Amino acid sequence: MCIFCKIVNGALPSNLVKENDEFMAFHDLNPKAPAHILVIPKQHVDSFNEVNPQTMVGMTSFIQDVAEIVGIKESGYRVITNVGDNGGQEVKHLHWHVLGGAKLPWGHFDDAESSKFL
Repeated sequence: MCIFCKIVNGALPSNLVKENDEFMAFHDLNPKAPAHILVIPKQHVDSFNEVNPQTMVGMTSFIQDVAEIVGIKESGYRVITNVGDNGGQEVKHLHWHVLGGAKLPWGHFDDAESSKFL
């Protein structure tokens, strides 16, 4: 059972922001911004490659609600999901990073040399 499934099942604690029958949102333990929330479906889905489009319909409004709850809806925020090893996915359970609360830099893209990718 993955770490996020353990959170869903109550085997591990989380700093919960919002929960409904389908999704959970909680603070990231290693935040990269003043507001860094993880949003997951309660049903295990490995990654964005496997998600049912209908799940994304519910996820969209859930993430919008989370942004409002944590006070970043008006100032702006970033929503990221990583897919697979090359995409940086560390936990094989679909999750979205909702980051905000400050002007966010592009991080590893700041110094990327496009010639290395061509």
